[in-house]
Amino acid sequence: MEPGTSTGCSARTLAACVIGGIVLGASVLALHLAGPAAIPSLPPLDALRRRLRRRRRRPVRVYMDGCFDMMHYGHCNALRQARALGDELIVGVISDDEIKANKGPPVTPLHERMIMVRAVKWVDDVIPDAPYAITEEFMNKLFTEYNIDYIIHGDDPCLLPDGTDAYALAKKAGRYKQIKRTEGVSTTDIVGRMLLCVRERSSSDAHNHSSLQRQFSSGHGQKVDDSGSGSGTRVSHFLPTSRRIVQFSNSRGPGPDSRIVYIDGAFDLFHAGHVEILRLARELGDFLLVGIHTDQTIR
Repeated sequence: MEPGTSTGCSARTLAACVIGGIVLGASVLALHLAGPAAIPSLPPLDALRRRLRRRRRRPVRVYMDGCFDMMHYGHCNALRQARALGDELIVGVISDDEIKANKGPPVTPLHERMIMVRAVKWVDDVIPDAPYAITEEFMNKLFTEYNIDYIIHGDDPCLLPDGTDAYALAKKAGRYKQIKRTEGVSTTDIVGRMLLCVRERSSSDAHNHSSLQRQFSSGHGQKVDDSGSGSGTRVSHFLPTSRRIVQFSNSRGPGPDSRIVYIDGAFDLFHAGHVEILRLARELGDFLLVGIHTDQTIR
């Protein structure tokens, strides 16, 4: 190293320190003269808590109840719509005694109706023995124990025997939301179809058959066979588009190495036994493909 090099480095270092000290001092003096407003501060604790709560937002839980007797695609479509209004769907299945007191005895008992509802993919949890009407006690239980945010029902009126609205309290509390009823199908209509499908009739039953056919198979823009042959049940137009079908599909196909299981059947008047056999079939592989027989094949 040359003799003047060490002295030059020391001089440059000293100059840098002096300049840095001047800049730092000027910055501190400027903040002091500008006052507290110029000094940045951390957000208050309650603001931080609100931000944290927003990031950890609790899922919206919705509740829907029903009899779900002789469960059909109208029920499934209602559950699909209800689930779309929240993040988690809790379903109350009304007890046999409550149905009997308000509508008449159910065809399928509670435990079978529970199996059917649990099998629907949009359902997250099920409450058995739910009351037919939303009472104040049950509504508070939904809000406090089940953390329900909204109570859901279809746009068709649900009246008690005394003529009052079964969901009046939920509406008054501002915790009620409504979905569109699925037209063209109901448990009552299915019972009518069953009566129409009776093959053996005497000539004295011809008038009653025509009356039933008019009652259960007309008035909804549906095709009807008026030949009196007993096959004149409704033709539903509920799934006319690929978009609607996709809403009911999981949009998944089998993987390249999947074990595919196939099962077919009529699946007429779909019930808890059908659900169980499909469950057992699914356990035999990775992907379950179900074939449904045509009306002509079943006949």
